[in-house]
Amino acid sequence: MNKNTVTVIGSGLGGLSAAISLAQEGYDVTIHEKNPQIGGKLNVLKDQGYTFDLGPSILTLPHIFERLFERSGKRMSDYIPIRSVRPHWRNFFEDGKVVDLDPEPERMAAEARKVGEDPENVRRFLKYSADLYDLVNAGYFEQGLDNAAAFRKFYGLRNFLKFDLFRTMHGGVKRYLSTRHMQDIFDYFIKYVGSSAYHSPAFMNCMATIQFRYDLWYVDGGLYHIALGLQRLMDELGVKVRLNSEVVEVSKEHGRVTGIVTRDGTRHPADIIVSNMEVIPACEKLLHEDDELMKSLEKYEPSCSGLVLELGLDRKYPQLAHHNFFFSENQREHFHTVFRKRQLPPDPTIYLVAASKTDPTVAPEGCDGLKILPHIPHIDDDNPLTHEDYMAFKERVLIKLERMGLTDLRKHVVFEHCWTPYDIREQYFSNKGSIYGVVSDRFKNLAFKAPKQSTKYPNLFFVGGSVNPGGGMPMVVLCGQNVAKNVITWDRR
Repeated sequence: MNKNTVTVIGSGLGGLSAAISLAQEGYDVTIHEKNPQIGGKLNVLKDQGYTFDLGPSILTLPHIFERLFERSGKRMSDYIPIRSVRPHWRNFFEDGKVVDLDPEPERMAAEARKVGEDPENVRRFLKYSADLYDLVNAGYFEQGLDNAAAFRKFYGLRNFLKFDLFRTMHGGVKRYLSTRHMQDIFDYFIKYVGSSAYHSPAFMNCMATIQFRYDLWYVDGGLYHIALGLQRLMDELGVKVRLNSEVVEVSKEHGRVTGIVTRDGTRHPADIIVSNMEVIPACEKLLHEDDELMKSLEKYEPSCSGLVLELGLDRKYPQLAHHNFFFSENQREHFHTVFRKRQLPPDPTIYLVAASKTDPTVAPEGCDGLKILPHIPHIDDDNPLTHEDYMAFKERVLIKLERMGLTDLRKHVVFEHCWTPYDIREQYFSNKGSIYGVVSDRFKNLAFKAPKQSTKYPNLFFVGGSVNPGGGMPMVVLCGQNVAKNVITWDRR
């Protein structure tokens, strides 16, 4: 058994996945987490009888999580109980149209007809999405490909051209779907990675298949139970977790990293370091890298941020589903405002979660707890927004929701919690308050993120939404598994 010591900086899902995967291979693993609980952005808020998922609220691709348990001869269902959600999403439009996303073909066909979309168009789009998913999954996801050379070797020229490289994500959607309603709905799958459908490459349309083939899931009691289930597994594997242990420096010597220094001044030696802190903040704040290296990372621009608003209500809104989207009248302008102008959108598309529709334990009887998340720009240090700017935007969001059917919403609020991008940056040390790591942009990075192994320090590895394959719970869990493979391959040379 390998007894090399591994230090994991941060306990987001990517860090937890890497720690579990390495412990299963015999490594002596210790996680250092600055906050008083594990999970990173997978976070929870409980107050006055309401339970809110502060971070991720949708579980997809559960088979990727299951691998962590299967490799220890366990069943995930004994640790994390999940159930599918119907409909996947409910979509509200300013013209009064309401469309549900449902993986059952006949129901989806009926929903398409509501807005004048030929169901055959939806079927053809989903076939296009499935082909892209199978292509992307075979190499980029499962093989953990990190650079152009690895892509050329795995895919070859013929397969590489199948990525629909000359279109944007919206261009791929518009090729198959004719109505604005259905275009907006399938464009907004880009929410999973906090980017723009008008700037991301077309192969990002693979994301629709993640839901339509593998379903959409909920964890009983809230998604933070994923972290609790992984904690049980780590306890059984002997992974050590140090909470309230902020890492302030990574020590270096002779071209290698040698350990970490925590806030209390203690030095902790390590043979291998895995950073779940995003690449750019880690290189800047922990490694104190020079301007040349930092400049080489500029193409990995942070994804968008969000205004994260939790409302405890003294009533229910029966028209809501578990997951809901309230669309901008002009989604192209919404994307352009957030990702190019970097301004707060006057008419945002809003994601709203009412988890009590599936799980009545997360709100008092007769009440709803709403998580509301409009995407907004990451922090722009050259043109910073004020707290007053964000609070004015919050009012604009609530007014829009009232206008689109949530009558007198503000009058029924009995509990409120709100985070701005500054709070997100402070809580998670994310780059400029990013929620999803690195933006997927066709021209800036072709949706590639940073590599998982440092190009400067061979025993330093990165995991999470800022490295390939990017943001989203299943992707960072897969990233952790692939990082473990990379560590093992490097360590055995």
